[in-house]
Amino acid sequence: MPSALKPMRYGHTEGHTDVCFNDTGSCIVTCGSDGDVRIWENLDDDDPTSFNVGEKAYSCALKNGRLITAVSNNAVQIHTFPEGAPDGIVTRFTTNANHVIFNSDGTKIAAGSSDFIVKVVEVTDSSKQKTFRGHDAPVLSLSFDPRDVYLASASCDGSVRVWKISDQTCTTSWPLLQKCNDVINAKSICRLGWQPGNGKLLAIPVDKVVKLYRRETWDSQFDLSDTFITQTLNIVAWSPCGQYLAAGSVDGCIVVWNMESQKCIERMKHEKKYTICGLAWHPKYKQIAYTDTEGNLGLLENIGDEKKSNDKVTSTATKDYNDLFDGDDDYLSGDMIEPQSSPKTGANEEDADDDDLKPTSGHFRRTIIDDDDNSLDIGMIKANSNLLEKEDDDDDDDQTGGFPGLPPSSTQQPFYDGPVPTPRQKPFQSGSTPAHLMHRFMVWNSVGIIRCYNDEQDNAIDVEFHDTSVHHATHLPNSLNHTMADLSTEAILLACESTEELASKLHCIHLSSWDANKEWTVDMPKDEDIEAICLGQGWAACATSALLVRVFTVGGVQKEIFSLPGPVVSMAGHGEQLMVIYHRGTGFDGDQCLGVQLMELGKKKKQILHGDPLSLTKKSYLIWVGFSAEGTPCYVDSEGIVRMLNRGLGNTWIPVCNTREHCKGKSDHYWVVGIHENPQHLRCIPCKGARFPPTLPRPAVAILSFKLPYCQVTTEKGQMEEQYWRSVVFHNHVDYLSKNGYELDESAKSQAVKEQQELLMKLFALSCKLEREFRCVELADLMTQNVVNLAIKYASRSRKLNLAQRLSEMAVEKASKLAAALEDEEEEEDFRKHLNAGYSNSATEWRQQPVRNVQPDQEMEDAEEANAYEEVEETPEVLKERPNPFSKCVTSAEVTTPKSVLIASSSQGRVNPFKVSSNKKDPVVPSANVLDTMSKYSKKNCSSSSQAVNKQSPPVIKPLIPKPKFKQISAASFFQAHTSNSSEKTVEEREEKAGNGSHEVKVTAQENTENRRPKTGFQIWLEENRANILKDNPDLNEAEVIKEGMTRFRVLSSEERMAWTEKAKGGTVNDSAEDKKRKRPTADEDEVKKSEEQKSEHSNLSKKTKPLDQSANVKLSAFAFKQS
Repeated sequence: MPSALKPMRYGHTEGHTDVCFNDTGSCIVTCGSDGDVRIWENLDDDDPTSFNVGEKAYSCALKNGRLITAVSNNAVQIHTFPEGAPDGIVTRFTTNANHVIFNSDGTKIAAGSSDFIVKVVEVTDSSKQKTFRGHDAPVLSLSFDPRDVYLASASCDGSVRVWKISDQTCTTSWPLLQKCNDVINAKSICRLGWQPGNGKLLAIPVDKVVKLYRRETWDSQFDLSDTFITQTLNIVAWSPCGQYLAAGSVDGCIVVWNMESQKCIERMKHEKKYTICGLAWHPKYKQIAYTDTEGNLGLLENIGDEKKSNDKVTSTATKDYNDLFDGDDDYLSGDMIEPQSSPKTGANEEDADDDDLKPTSGHFRRTIIDDDDNSLDIGMIKANSNLLEKEDDDDDDDQTGGFPGLPPSSTQQPFYDGPVPTPRQKPFQSGSTPAHLMHRFMVWNSVGIIRCYNDEQDNAIDVEFHDTSVHHATHLPNSLNHTMADLSTEAILLACESTEELASKLHCIHLSSWDANKEWTVDMPKDEDIEAICLGQGWAACATSALLVRVFTVGGVQKEIFSLPGPVVSMAGHGEQLMVIYHRGTGFDGDQCLGVQLMELGKKKKQILHGDPLSLTKKSYLIWVGFSAEGTPCYVDSEGIVRMLNRGLGNTWIPVCNTREHCKGKSDHYWVVGIHENPQHLRCIPCKGARFPPTLPRPAVAILSFKLPYCQVTTEKGQMEEQYWRSVVFHNHVDYLSKNGYELDESAKSQAVKEQQELLMKLFALSCKLEREFRCVELADLMTQNVVNLAIKYASRSRKLNLAQRLSEMAVEKASKLAAALEDEEEEEDFRKHLNAGYSNSATEWRQQPVRNVQPDQEMEDAEEANAYEEVEETPEVLKERPNPFSKCVTSAEVTTPKSVLIASSSQGRVNPFKVSSNKKDPVVPSANVLDTMSKYSKKNCSSSSQAVNKQSPPVIKPLIPKPKFKQISAASFFQAHTSNSSEKTVEEREEKAGNGSHEVKVTAQENTENRRPKTGFQIWLEENRANILKDNPDLNEAEVIKEGMTRFRVLSSEERMAWTEKAKGGTVNDSAEDKKRKRPTADEDEVKKSEEQKSEHSNLSKKTKPLDQSANVKLSAFAFKQS
């Protein structure tokens, strides 16, 4: 039946206009010289969806939910469809691109530009580009071979060329067109096209005929012409089934031929005779959408009279029909990304030929949508059989043999609806730009920059160092065509791929070599290509296509070789660390499946990460991998997420920054060049509308801040939590480096700890205000010893005595754990030292220690008690700056008594096999590394006490209450010493008793204190009211009496409490002043203390312990109610 020509409608402003259908044919897409893209549901759509893509749009193509446009800013860009959101720039030219197209499965894009260049780019990774040079004038149009083997291009230089895509060579060229100097002056834009399916014929519009050339032989098969054509043909377009060919001319004629009969079946004249510049076939029906140079859009329906009448479909019916299957087909077309290696020949290709009006994608799945009965009509069977007869004597690659048969009905066709494999990411060098660029960065890292220039004048490499004191800038020839590079302060490492004549080579320039030969080269075995390289400290490594990693010294000695479980993606080195990222398996639905190995290549070679899965954002791929300046492994994915190895949480990966948050536009990106942990800097280059920067002008480096993705960071609590954990993560490297023998700046570490503890204290105060006491305890668990004491003080002042009580218990526990840890550390250290030495200072169970300068008649105290004293002295080192809140007149003498003094004094007489001794030759305690961190005062005491050892008169201060479980209670004694008694008073009391030579030391700690120290207001009140409390509650023990007393004292009015406090402060001032002066006992008192110590050792063993909670209550009471 005759075709129906719908009246044209206005689409865009005057100028070149392009048109295409979406994959399902449910809408028409146009672009024009106004820079807009419009989406029409049908020709009668009065309100098409519209979005702007640039100042001027020259060409558009649509497939798999991606819309590509060539616009006036010389870029080819992607937008999502149908939303129209920018999705990045695929490639750029020096002038505008004139034509852009997709290949049959939508995985590649081809673009031809006015700068005479043709580029083929992979959609999923725009860095994979191929450039075709050879035209001497602007490129007019392009066409992909359906099999992805060839690409045809027409140019203003009058030639039509066929390129082989794989090796970028020109297969053939025909001088068919009239020469001109620009597209605007060309008589025809010569939109050519390959026959869909097997790509057997290439149609080229030349003057008033369409020339058809045979594939492979490149002979002219036949010409198509018609008397209706009076002017030059501008454009040709094949129907998706390959049976029909349409052509449009510069005077508005549209002609359609049946390829089987080579007869013209449709002729149509434009109502205003405007030039036809866009033609597009509907993917399923016999409709052609066309546009002219005035911006109008038209539709030609029901083409050909061979189709049965019930195939007639109006545009409205088309819309309804397609809407029914829209969701399914969008899934098929949008998410079905076939790997590049998928077969394009064979039965599938013939099926594509057989399927009536099948889209050019050639996917067998597409026929599922065509489930009407007419897919098996007689005309089609006839056409298929005729085509097969024609192809009987074709080459083997065109004909698979056998009768591919009629397309079965959709119900019988196999259908896979599962996840789709993701094409594997190709190997890359971090900090490099794509290899196809003439001017590119081979590497940009924290040491310097290596640029490569590969143009007609020069093929060279420039090396530039950020710090010129490392080495001066260098210019190297690139005769071997090196494509990979890495740079360190020691060397420059280069690598090239193999060619037919030459093997793949690894080339190293050793900058720090002291001999004259600084360069060396290694050839890889045959058929083994280098795919990734990296440099470390004193070594270089390369990963090859044989799934091997080869390690070399920086001087060229071959070292270890090991196999990778999969193809390499990238490598990085730093110091002794080597990190390799590789394909662990096949990813699905856009996700990559990568694994990571982290190794240390030092003297003790070990593997840290054993091929663990690499975490990537959904549907993203890896774009940068490396180490921070401090040596922590990091990587960045294509969504801009920066992740860092968290050594403090079992070598897990933590996201530390999202560069997309800093981007202004959707197509902007940040190109990472370096990461620093101290200070916290992410160094990267902002790229406007691209993923990588150009070499010229020199890009400026921006510094981004890190931010962990914690919840509710807008609130004060969330902000401080994020800051705290970021500080923790970014200082993990300090412990790692110190373990590996690196010298570290202690001030930086202490500053970090101080910052973390301040944040915890702020969070603690915030939780206190919010009455979250349980949360306060959780926060205190993260605090250090002295900050917990500060928290106790804060809690007490905030009248949260229950919280203060719990924190006191926690402080005791922390102190005991710290003491136990220090003790274990010392024992290990001592054992190691004495194994190495010829004699032993620490007696083990089977060996006695040598005792020098000691009094043989003196008895040694019990080992447990001695250990307790050691712990008392070690734990208070954290209180160097902040005094304990529970004592106003505490002095540092008791907390800084050096261990060596204790050891010497207690080592007289019987030898304890569990004690560590000190002597003249070795007065330093074995755990010197612990004492190194003590305050200056502590160190002074250590040195002075060493002298005391030599005099055999060391001062010793012991806790007043002996403890049955030495580890836990020794820590408790530290706190008790700060509460209601002071060591100075105890020492003086001992002096008095020593003068009498008596052993009557069996008195409680409080009685000892009462003799010398003024009591607090509460203590005086308690003494006077103790009888009343016991009278009311005769069964109470001492701790319960104090609790009851505190309750009653709290009930008193503030005036009464103040009166008791004033009463207590009567004689405090003088005593406390005297206490502060007496930081250390004088030398005259040494002998008295020594003899007193012997007595107290025996007497203390028989004392009974007081309950632990009593000391906590005493502390609380002493602090809470002794406020002036």
